[in-house]
Amino acid sequence: MIGVKFKYIIILPIFFIVLLACENEKKTKYASHQQTLDKLVLQEDTDGDKKITIDDEGPKEFKFIDAYGESHIIQGTYHLSNLLQELAIAEKGDTISLERITESPSNRISRLIKDRYWDNLTRSVDKEGLSKVLEDTKSKTDTFRLYVPNKDQDAIAYFESIKSEIPKLKIITLPENITPEYVKTLNEVPGILNLAHTMDVNGNYKAKPFVVPGGRFNEMYGWDSYFESVGLLIDNRSDLAMSMADNFGYQVEHYGKILNANRSYYLTRTQPPFYSSLIKEIFQQNPKVSGDWLSHNLKMLIKEYETVWMEKDVRLTNNGLSRFYGEGIGIPPETEEGHFDFILTRYAKNYNLGLDEFTKKYNSGEIMDKGLDLYFTHDRSMRESGHDTSNRLDGVCIDLNTVGINSLLYKYELDIAYLIKEGFQDKFVVNSEEYTSSFWLEKAARRKERMNDLLWNGEKRAYYDYNFVNKTQQLIESATNYYPLWAGLCSQEQAASLVKSLFNNLVQKGGVAATTDISNKEAPNAPQRQWDYPNGWAPHQMMIWRGLLNYGYEKEAQELVYRWLWMITKNAVDYNGTIPEKYDVVKCTHKVYAEYGNVGTEFDYITPSGFGWMNASYQLGLSILDEKLKSQLDQLTDPDDIFNLESD
Repeated sequence: MIGVKFKYIIILPIFFIVLLACENEKKTKYASHQQTLDKLVLQEDTDGDKKITIDDEGPKEFKFIDAYGESHIIQGTYHLSNLLQELAIAEKGDTISLERITESPSNRISRLIKDRYWDNLTRSVDKEGLSKVLEDTKSKTDTFRLYVPNKDQDAIAYFESIKSEIPKLKIITLPENITPEYVKTLNEVPGILNLAHTMDVNGNYKAKPFVVPGGRFNEMYGWDSYFESVGLLIDNRSDLAMSMADNFGYQVEHYGKILNANRSYYLTRTQPPFYSSLIKEIFQQNPKVSGDWLSHNLKMLIKEYETVWMEKDVRLTNNGLSRFYGEGIGIPPETEEGHFDFILTRYAKNYNLGLDEFTKKYNSGEIMDKGLDLYFTHDRSMRESGHDTSNRLDGVCIDLNTVGINSLLYKYELDIAYLIKEGFQDKFVVNSEEYTSSFWLEKAARRKERMNDLLWNGEKRAYYDYNFVNKTQQLIESATNYYPLWAGLCSQEQAASLVKSLFNNLVQKGGVAATTDISNKEAPNAPQRQWDYPNGWAPHQMMIWRGLLNYGYEKEAQELVYRWLWMITKNAVDYNGTIPEKYDVVKCTHKVYAEYGNVGTEFDYITPSGFGWMNASYQLGLSILDEKLKSQLDQLTDPDDIFNLESD
């Protein structure tokens, strides 16, 4: 009977909440959201960080009177933090749903990602979006610089026409030939690089939007964009995923590569190649996608493959396999102050100079040191790999045919073959050259053969990075060693060995660690590398889940999905909805004390956006997880209580 009031008590297994004298499914309206918010913060936020977490020492019980004169008592960290979040985002006159306060954790996280976080992470390089894109907490200047390719005359004309409306905006046209020497001159005048756009029937300029990682990252990052797009496609945002692909194509066309990110200091550096996966997954979700769209992106994909990854003696080595090779000169300028003191101090001693003086003279070119030049070439290449930084690659990256890059390019070759066959009846013409699927399948077969010859270790039954300089395998356990599962490169027998090795070496309570412990024990002052043990990262999890499913390892995939989602969910429950960049998968915490800190942990009241690929991993994980495990996830059942019991 509508409108009949009754009293009820809800007791959830983990989080406790008592709701007194309220209507069934009633929305509670507060006389003043701000007054209630202030009172709640004063009582429960005892450490003053504008969040309610398990670290606060408040009574964990809050009583208030709603606009109807009814009394409510909310108990427990999770529900109190939900109340805080709902109050913080409510507009004047809004009602607040009690269902939102008591919402199951997995549903709440997933709903916010879909309905709120993706939009909050979306940017565009045009009049409407420049204010956000040009913000750069990493820059030491308040001048907003926008670099535009010299062949994009529509963009040059558009930005010149609006620059008077944006204070401190400076438009710079890039030269046709972008050299490492030129890029070095931009280190002291950094800025954003333009991306793709459309012109409507009336000639109006409209930028193609893109999704940023979050936090201090306001630019479009290479491999982040692919993993974000996996989540976007699950959440029915193919429009954004297609736009990301168009921005990839624009970068290939105008900058010669898919950039580490669209900032000036990344012009000499690409990222792990995922363009083919993005196009293929968009096409598979919508086979009727525009033929013109598919054709243009496939042409740009082939161009990237041939001009970036197949350039001999740059990223293609003499043995036919590939490597990362970040071109550029000097010290990578995007790092935080002091990041390279560890290595620069060592070289400064050779010249009997102090750190500051040596650094200044090296940067200016007054001191030239081939050994240090080589170190920074390795370093930029490590950053190109996306794994910035890792002891696995530090000081050796350009000497390695890594399992990761060659697995990705193997998949490029398979994907291009698939797109030509399924999208263009097995005939695709680029610059008068006709391609068929068999051409690309033969390339993939040759790469697979070389990888099995040089990267596969028959004794350990696993893949390892190959140092082609000293002709030995680098026997370091890394999550990237399992990319062949994702790429579909290995045999069923090899897959069985890889799965066993994965669980023996890298699986931790919270998911897959980036490496085993390879920290430098002899140098206690060495940097704590964020892409090494004990940290875990979303792209590794997502690729390994899909890799396991490729080979029929459903049970193992379910376990790894659960461990990862449990860790994210527990941290979000305990820490006011926090969804950060990375986790310590051993201690199962977002409190990661490594280089650069942990982006996505600083916010007031409610995280505005989570973190891009972490959001995507949550949506992908939920799409894989079975219903029984989803129920246990919402109870926050410890994964060791589930899977260790099963193994017993």
